[in-house]
Amino acid sequence: QVQLVESGGGSVQAGGSLRLSCVVSGYTSMRYCMGWFRQAPGKEREGVAAIVSDGSTRCAESVKGRFTISKDNAKNILYLQMNSLKPEDTAVYYCAADSWDILRLGLDYEYWGQGTQVTVSS
Repeated sequence: QVQLVESGGGSVQAGGSLRLSCVVSGYTSMRYCMGWFRQAPGKEREGVAAIVSDGSTRCAESVKGRFTISKDNAKNILYLQMNSLKPEDTAVYYCAADSWDILRLGLDYEYWGQGTQVTVSS
């Protein structure tokens, strides 16, 4: 059974940094697309960053240059390094995984974590 467990969320002032982690267990395929998504109150869930099995990455325009996605394949942990945080980055952040190894920020992923709250104050 595939499980994704996020951690690393919290409260930070604008301009600060956080690193989110997502421990992935039970996922055995060598091919994947994994991503980070967020949902702010009253808004739809949106894609933030994604990475595929060949190491290629993609970030949403709103976070480009500030957020970096990476994966430790030995530990099977997905990371999201978030720098220069803004109040509009406040949201619940989710990690997701899928065996279709096409780099994408859409919501068509099979496996999802429960989310971790990130709050950025001005």
